[in-house]
Amino acid sequence: MTLTDELNKLAELRERGVLTEEEFARAKARLLSAEQPRSNEPIVSAVNSFRRSRTDRVIGGVCGGIGRATGVESWVWRLIFVALFLCVGAGLLAYLLLWIFVPSE
Repeated sequence: MTLTDELNKLAELRERGVLTEEEFARAKARLLSAEQPRSNEPIVSAVNSFRRSRTDRVIGGVCGGIGRATGVESWVWRLIFVALFLCVGAGLLAYLLLWIFVPSE
């Protein structure tokens, strides 16, 4: 059922006297707020605002951007990437992919 159909049913119930004006207003507000996208979630907003840093950079600014997005110092992220590179080699691959696909600020 679409939003329009549900709003029409609410209006119909109000016209027949089943719903009061106050109940109609609350139900309408609940329907309209439920249909809005949930972009206020912290994870979604953090991912959408993630950018490579232009000022805090050694190679590509990836660790500076991750540091700003997470609140952790960028040198910690650099150590994590180096440790991943030395152990498995995945650190280099992850860094390169982030460098390619994450836009600069």
